[in-house]
Amino acid sequence: MSNPRVLCLGEIMFDCLADQMGLKLEEVRSWTTYPGGAPANVACALVKLGTPAGFIGAVGEDEPGNTLVKLLQDIGVDITGVQRHPTAPTRLVYVVRDLAGDRSFAGFGKFDTGEFGDTRLQAKQLPHSLFAEADYLVLGTLELAYPESEAAVHQALKLAEQYDLKIILDVNWRPVFWQDANIARQKIEALLQRFDFLKLTKEEAGFLFETTDPGAITYRLNSLEGVLVTDGENGCAYCLGENEGKLPAFSMPVVDTTGAGDSFLAGFIHQLSKSGIQSLRDAETAKQVITYASAVGALTTIKPGAIASQPTAAEVDAFLASHEL
Repeated sequence: MSNPRVLCLGEIMFDCLADQMGLKLEEVRSWTTYPGGAPANVACALVKLGTPAGFIGAVGEDEPGNTLVKLLQDIGVDITGVQRHPTAPTRLVYVVRDLAGDRSFAGFGKFDTGEFGDTRLQAKQLPHSLFAEADYLVLGTLELAYPESEAAVHQALKLAEQYDLKIILDVNWRPVFWQDANIARQKIEALLQRFDFLKLTKEEAGFLFETTDPGAITYRLNSLEGVLVTDGENGCAYCLGENEGKLPAFSMPVVDTTGAGDSFLAGFIHQLSKSGIQSLRDAETAKQVITYASAVGALTTIKPGAIASQPTAAEVDAFLASHEL
């Protein structure tokens, strides 16, 4: 396996989805587990598209942890940066569904949010060799909620700057992981100047910037080379270099939207690593890159599960050949 060009740092976990709809947590009789966690989703999607990627994160020395590490290995994700914690469990997230199928978070089982293995990522164990060989670092914000993993994020940023990686933030704002939304905003805002690309949902843009205009966000931070603001079935607005635009989403027979935004980001990074950041200066190329990313995201919604549903490069190419936005 070639050295990972993209390092994805953060959480990997199991989403436990209620099999019965319209029931409360304690009434659910059975659950189906799906592997997930935004940075892990991005790493897996990149490898399936053909861009070597590595995952950096921590899981427990338990059966769920073993299963997730094996999944990464089977897909071809580099696991040099995976840490195992002897006592903290691998995170399970319970999700219930209403009668329409819409999901809502129902807790972490018998554990507090700060007790899981992903919160124990150790800064001093981050492998420098991975950063020395890579081109991109992808981060979320969940790790900032816990002291040990927050220190690991700061160390990763330091290493990325030392080895001149481009740094991409996928905000992935999840209030349930935090005690205080104001502290979350402060911690995220304190780091914004250190990123090169920013991917956020329309809601996250409103939360952090009080605007959903990617051009306005780019202008405000002036250190950014690109901002992507996604809005689910309504498509994506972008500002890449001097090029701004908005593209609608592909119309799909949606089965499960979980991980679609992560696949979108992987599609974007895959194109970036193929054609180079300079190519984004061309308006038509920038549009094609977003179209490709949108296709990767769209194809992820037609099967259940965030990782199992991710397309290969051949599937994306075939889809784009037969569909137009």
